[in-house]
Amino acid sequence: MLWLIRCLIRSIALLDLAVFSLIMLLLSLLPQSVLLRFYPCLFHAWCRCFVSALGVSIRLHQHQRQALPEHYILIANHPSALEDVGIPSLFAVRSLAKIEVKDWFLVGKIATAAGTLYVQRENKASRQTAQAELIAAVQSGDNIALYPEGGCKGRRIADRFLFGAFAVSIATNTPIVPVFLHHEAQEIFEWRQKESLPQKLWAILTSPNSIVHYHVFDPLFPSDFADKESYCSSTHQQYLDWQRRFLD
Repeated sequence: MLWLIRCLIRSIALLDLAVFSLIMLLLSLLPQSVLLRFYPCLFHAWCRCFVSALGVSIRLHQHQRQALPEHYILIANHPSALEDVGIPSLFAVRSLAKIEVKDWFLVGKIATAAGTLYVQRENKASRQTAQAELIAAVQSGDNIALYPEGGCKGRRIADRFLFGAFAVSIATNTPIVPVFLHHEAQEIFEWRQKESLPQKLWAILTSPNSIVHYHVFDPLFPSDFADKESYCSSTHQQYLDWQRRFLD
C-alpha cells in the first residue's frame, strides 16, 4: 500500500512538472522585454518543481558564519546533470551552461528565456565572449552561477579549476560564494560521458537514495588575492579539503 501511495505522489509530481513546463514554454514565446519582468522568478519555481518531480531531496547546509552578500558569484563542483536545476532551485542566479543545453528538448527554450548564458567550451572566442557577458551580467546586478571545473568532471574534484569565475570576480569586485555538493548515491547521480540526458534523469528518478547535500561556505573576496591564479589555486585547494571532509 505504501508503495502504491509513493507511486501516486510521484505521478502527480511528474504531471505537475509537465503542465508547468508547457506553461513555461508558451510564456517563453513572449518578447524578451516582457519576460524580464517575471520569467526568472518563475524559472526558479520551475526548477524546484523539476527537483521535486525527480524525487530528489536537497539538504542545504549553511556553514557560512554570516549572512551571504546580496550580490555574488556562485561556484560549485559539477558531478551530475541535477545541478542545472538544483542550483537555481535554491539560489536566484543566472547560470552559465554549455551551448548544447540550448538545444535540449523543452529545457533549452525555458533556460534561454530565463537568461541562461552559454559557452562553447572548446572554442576560445566563445569563452572570451562568455566572460564578457558574465561581467556585463554581474555589473547589471545579476547573481551568476558557474562551474570552475569546466563541466561535469565526475564525483571527484577535477585536477584543476579554470580561471573564468575568478577573473570575473576580480573584474567586477564581486565576492564568490563557494558551494560544495555531493550525492549520497554518488555512482547513480554521476553523469558519465556515454550517458544521454534522458538516461541520466531516469537513473536519478529511480534511484533508491535521492538525498543530495549542498554545503554553502563563507564568501571569498577578490581583494584577498593578488591575482586570478592565486585566487583560483586557493579555492581549488579548499574544494579538495571539502572533498576529504565529506567524501573520503
